Parts: sequence; C-alpha cells; structure tokens
Amino acid sequence: MRTILITGPGGSGRTTVAAATALAAAREGTRTLVLSADRTDTLGTVLGVPTGATPAQVAENLTAWRPDATAGFRDDLAAFQERASHVLDLLGASRLDPEEVTPLPGAEELTLLRALRDAALSERHELLVVDLPPVPQALALLSLPEELRRYLRRLLPAERQAAAGLRPVLGRLAGVPMPSEWLYETAARWDTELGAVQAVLADRGAVVRLVAEPGPAGTDAVHAASLALALRGLRPDILVASRVVPEDWPAGLVAQQRKALEEWQESYDVRSVPHLGHDPRGDDDLTALAAPVVNDTTSTVEWPVADQLAEDGVLVWHIPLPGAVRDELDLIRRGDELVVSAGQFRRIVPLPSALRRCTVAGAALREGELRIRFAPDPGLWPRTP
Repeated sequence: MRTILITGPGGSGRTTVAAATALAAAREGTRTLVLSADRTDTLGTVLGVPTGATPAQVAENLTAWRPDATAGFRDDLAAFQERASHVLDLLGASRLDPEEVTPLPGAEELTLLRALRDAALSERHELLVVDLPPVPQALALLSLPEELRRYLRRLLPAERQAAAGLRPVLGRLAGVPMPSEWLYETAARWDTELGAVQAVLADRGAVVRLVAEPGPAGTDAVHAASLALALRGLRPDILVASRVVPEDWPAGLVAQQRKALEEWQESYDVRSVPHLGHDPRGDDDLTALAAPVVNDTTSTVEWPVADQLAEDGVLVWHIPLPGAVRDELDLIRRGDELVVSAGQFRRIVPLPSALRRCTVAGAALREGELRIRFAPDPGLWPRTP
C-alpha cells in the first residue's frame, strides 16, 4: 500500500491538494482513502460531501475519514481506569465518567496516528492520502512515535520486568503494593502500537509531500520544512506549488511566483496546480487542479557511515541537512545516542553499532551535508590479530 503524507504552511491549500490527489487516484481506478486530522470538516467542504468519524464513500473508489479524537480518548480512559482499578482504589481516587472529560493535548495526534496505522494495515485500500496539520505540527506528529517509544523504554526498561516474581515479596517487605504487571503490559502494548505506526511512516512506500504557495513566505516555509524533514531522514517526493496564477494576472504577483518557482525547481520536483480564481469546491474544481498522484520516488534518505579507517583512521557518518547553517548546528554525544540540533529543530538518534565503540573526533558541514568523524576507542574497538 502506498501512503502520501501531505503537509505545508497554514493556509497553503494542503487540504485541497490532498482531496484533489485522492480524487485523481480514485478516478484512475485506485481504491483510495483520504484521512484528515482537521477538527472542522474542511475536507468535506472541499469534496462537497460531509466527512466524519465513520469512514464514508464519497465517490467511486474514494473513501474519506476524519477520526474522532474525543471518542477515542474516552474509550482509552475507560480502559485505563479498568486496568488500574486496584491502584486507583488504593489511592482513594474517584473514577472519571468518560462523558465528563475532553481530550488532553496530544490526543488528536495519537488518534490520527492510530487511524493511519489501522488504515495502512487494512487491505481495503491501495492508496492512503493523509491531510496532515501545518508543517510544525506535522513534523511533531511524524516524530511522536519515535520519541514516545524512547520515553517508554527509559521509564520502563524491559529488564525491570525480569523482577516480576519478586514484586509480591518486595511489596510485603515494604508494606505497600509494588507496580502491577498491567503497567508493564500496557507499556509493551503501547510500544508495539507505536512501532507499527513508526514502520508505516518509515516504509519506502510512504512519501511526504509539501504544498506551498510560491512567494517569499512560501519559500521560507519550504526551506524550514525541508531542513526539519532532513533531520528525520526524509525529503519531500514532490513540492506542489499551489494557487499558481495565470500570466494575465497582475505582473507583480506573476513575477513573484515565477521567481519562487525557478528557485524551487533547482532543488525539488515541482508540480504546479492552478489558481482557479475561487476556492475549489466539488469534483469539477478538484479535477481542474490536476494534482499529481503517485510518484515512483521515495522520501527516505540514507545516513551512510563511510569507512576511512585505512586512510584517516576514522569512520565518517554522513547526514544530509540541506539548507543547514553552520552556526545553528549543535551536536551532543550522550552514551549511545547523538543529539543533533539544526536551528529550531532537534532530534535524538541512536548511533549505528560501529560508532558506539568510537569517540567523536570532529564534524564539518559541507555542501549541505553534516559529516561527523568518529575515531575508534582503543578500550572498546576489537583488536586486530
């Protein structure tokens, strides 16, 4: 199954492009699902058919779905209270009625990720088009599975479960109940669910597509989004230039858009969708946009480790960071992880196994690529016979 994740600056027309992309694929005979995280039914407005918490067929071969974060959060809360009933009773805590709660921050993101996972694992569709939030929220969403799994493993490492048989004894000695097995079971279940989502996002059949309106603001947004995606080992498969005006529109606007398009074409596969002179609504307008459908490229970017031991005595980790500025880069080694910061963006990545036995010997930014040099640690590196 192919997955197209569509994002862009707020107001760039990403929902319209997502709807047009899904409709174009469906008309080619591809069983398509378009998924949106928007609270309001912007997707339904563009399609001309209401969408909601239940997947609904809106055209031949096309299904639209806007999962309900509130319902999902209530169900999760009820399940959590049931599993933790004895702990809550011990603390004298009052149970919350699911009907009295509203989703906490992050519930919508988790609901969308779960829906994305379920849709990707389903065999009902051949293409999944996801209308992501604007770029900053979309990038946080894409990084959420990796970050949450890291937190879970730090807070509840698997080796603690080895002492499960000792908990009743320790509880009697301490006079208080020890953490119940359900806590570790819950953590393991979450880790499995998050791993499934992470696998969907990392699959070579999933691509990230940027939508931006050509102009100074759009150019700045594309630059920032590309750097943030690169830090996650991703790049856009296509840059969709939205609302491109015809040549007979005011000369200043035409010149501004043409300048941005020429700049983008030097680095991206740019596809333009026209400005219709009004907000697109319904099948005819979406068809007129001629949005690109499936591209054969991938969004995944490799971070290779080059062996230069024979020449320079080091291993070099190559991390593509197009658009990065040297003064805004920062590296911190923490055990077997590396904290990489590029401007306002930051990621904690595990070191490849060979580099864990090395020390950082320097780094340089050259031609949009961060090259980190690692020297073997004599105390850890295998000795040559």
